[in-house]
This record gives sequence, C-alpha cells and structure tokens, in this order.
Amino acid sequence: MKRVFNPPSVRPPFGQYNHGLLVPPGASLLVTSGQLGIRPDDSIPSDVTGQAELCFEAIKAILDEAGMSFADVIRISGFVTRREDFAAYMAVRDRYTLEPKPVSTLIVVGGFTRPEFLVEVEVTAAKLA
Repeated sequence: MKRVFNPPSVRPPFGQYNHGLLVPPGASLLVTSGQLGIRPDDSIPSDVTGQAELCFEAIKAILDEAGMSFADVIRISGFVTRREDFAAYMAVRDRYTLEPKPVSTLIVVGGFTRPEFLVEVEVTAAKLA
C-alpha cells in the first residue's frame, strides 16, 4: 500500500496530485521513456489535448504489458511547449490518474525533436509483486 504525504506545513497541491508517495519494500518498478503524441501511422494531432491523449494511451499500453495500471503510477513528468497548454494537459492527465494520485511535475520546454510535438509524458510505476 502506497502512503501519501501532503504535510500541513507545505502548501496543498495545485491540482490532482500528491506531494509525496512512499512505496513499500519489494515493489516492482517500471520507468517509461517519454511518450509523444504520435500515432503508429506517424500522424500527429495538431492540438495538445489530442497529443496528450496519445501520450497517456501509449503509457497505458506499456503499463498493461507490464501487468500494471494507472493505479500503480507513482510519478508523472509532463513537458509542454506552451504555458497556455497547462490546463488542457492537466485535464487529460486527471482523466487517466487514479487514487492515490501520483506525484507530478509539469515543465515548459523550448521544444522537442520535431516542431509539431507539443507535449511529452513519462511515468514511474510501482506494484507489489
């Protein structure tokens, strides 16, 4: 069972995430590479919502293959190229995350490997064997 940490001496989270999660000993750990909003046919949605959905669907497939789900995600790192895309990205993130909410970081970056990419997401998941 993961333990949640949101100390009263720290400002509450801005959104649907926790400040800290403690994973018990013996958990299996899965770390993903950053996933981009690109379909298997190489097409890319033009908006951050469509790209974020593809990122999270790719992560879902990786979790499934590892015998895990979004309930096992303990950390999400999101990267967007425009500050104005925060809300759209977080709305997609919040649809996929489950309790206890993972810890989360969102960073504005200058760009990705191709200019049409607007968002990239990576996760860490842990599950008791």
